[in-house]
Amino acid sequence: MTLTADDLDDAPETPPRRRRPAYLGAVIRRPRVGLRPGWPLTALIVGFPLWWVMGLAQFIFVIAAIPMAWHLLRMGGRVRVPRGFGLWGLFCIWMLVGVVALKLTAPDTLAPSLDFGSLSSFALRAANYLAATVTLLYVGNLTEAQYPRKKLAKLLGYFALVTVGGGLLGTFLPHLEFTSVIEMVLPQSISGNRTVEAYIHPAVAQVQDITGQEAGRPKAPFDYTNTWGANLSGLLVWLFAGWWAMGTRTQRWIAIAATVVAAVPIVYSLNRGMWVGLGITIVYVAVRMAARGKFLVLGTLMCGIALAGVIVIVSPLQTIISERLANPHSDSIRTTLAETAVKDALSSPIIGYGSTRKLIGSSQSIAVGHSTTCPQCGNASIGSTGQLWLLLIANGFVGTFLYVGFFVYAVWRYRGDRTPIGLAGSLSVLLPLWYMFTYVTVGSSLVIAFLGLGLLWRNETAHAEAEAAKRRAVRARHRPTSLATGRWS
Repeated sequence: MTLTADDLDDAPETPPRRRRPAYLGAVIRRPRVGLRPGWPLTALIVGFPLWWVMGLAQFIFVIAAIPMAWHLLRMGGRVRVPRGFGLWGLFCIWMLVGVVALKLTAPDTLAPSLDFGSLSSFALRAANYLAATVTLLYVGNLTEAQYPRKKLAKLLGYFALVTVGGGLLGTFLPHLEFTSVIEMVLPQSISGNRTVEAYIHPAVAQVQDITGQEAGRPKAPFDYTNTWGANLSGLLVWLFAGWWAMGTRTQRWIAIAATVVAAVPIVYSLNRGMWVGLGITIVYVAVRMAARGKFLVLGTLMCGIALAGVIVIVSPLQTIISERLANPHSDSIRTTLAETAVKDALSSPIIGYGSTRKLIGSSQSIAVGHSTTCPQCGNASIGSTGQLWLLLIANGFVGTFLYVGFFVYAVWRYRGDRTPIGLAGSLSVLLPLWYMFTYVTVGSSLVIAFLGLGLLWRNETAHAEAEAAKRRAVRARHRPTSLATGRWS
């Protein structure tokens, strides 16, 4: 039987569905509100002052990597990796294999004790390496719609402002410190440990006698002054990339003012490694700008450097610099630890010894060591004065080659990126190659470097996609059509 139009007109209308009235206590379905992609990055960087106050600054990178890893796992087999990632992946495997060497005794070192302290030190270092790896993959696999590159660059610029603010606190209020929430919760047997205390006890400066009198060396919001210096130099480039090159007029003025103000804690930190790192940054930017013919930008940079030089000369900062250069302070122990790290690497060149080791005695004598009357004497930690020396003793020559090779490859691969992100990102992976002689690049320093590398990777991907779209458009315009049908032949 076939229905006609008249039959349809005569058919009874379907009664409309009655809506149930909303009443108190009724279950009303609402759209589920989820967290936006990239929220762990925002929470990590924006909330970093809070994490520091709570005593979580040293551990927040591992904590933030957990939701990032979950996001990557949900992607299944669609997770992309950057070119050269094989070197880093092999390094991580090599680093984990080093656990089998933790009980071995290295030459000129104390016999290791496999206690909670040594095992937790290895575990925390491994967790930080893996957390940085997850962060890199997470940033690289976010799309532009999910988390724009410009947004992350600006967040890193904000991180620079936080670091400058912490440096000013450490300079003018060097004795400011307080008990964190984590410190209150942990038992005294754990929180009283010197290393643990440095991680969980917020203090704005390290008060040390380096030039003949005690002075505060800024470190907030990080655990040590050296970490503060390495991170500040790595973040200042993002302040210029995100706030000066890609920001509003107000943000540009903030970037300039923050850079000028940062000169004070930079000098008061007495951090020679950072001073050299900033010099490398200036030379690198100047060469890149000159090669591109950006002489206006280059001139502005030179004027800024000249102004900073005048400020240093006419202020007490000049005296502080002169006194620091006249007092090498740690050169002797650094040389001794570096030589011992090389010697230990030669004795175990394949996998190293898994972690750091304690030097027998001191740089002056094997008889001058740690004791109850002198808890700070001797037995310095081999691998604590630079990433290179840590790699040599902990991971041998093979692990060192994989680690350094990955950074060298990244510098070479992205050398042609001329965008502000490309310039800042290149410095993010170039500076660790200098700081590896003086600072340990684990935790915050490595994550900051990998955030820059992730933006370089995203930049390369976006450029490749734009070029592919352009080629498709050109082919579409020049593709012949059939005169008879007007369709593509």
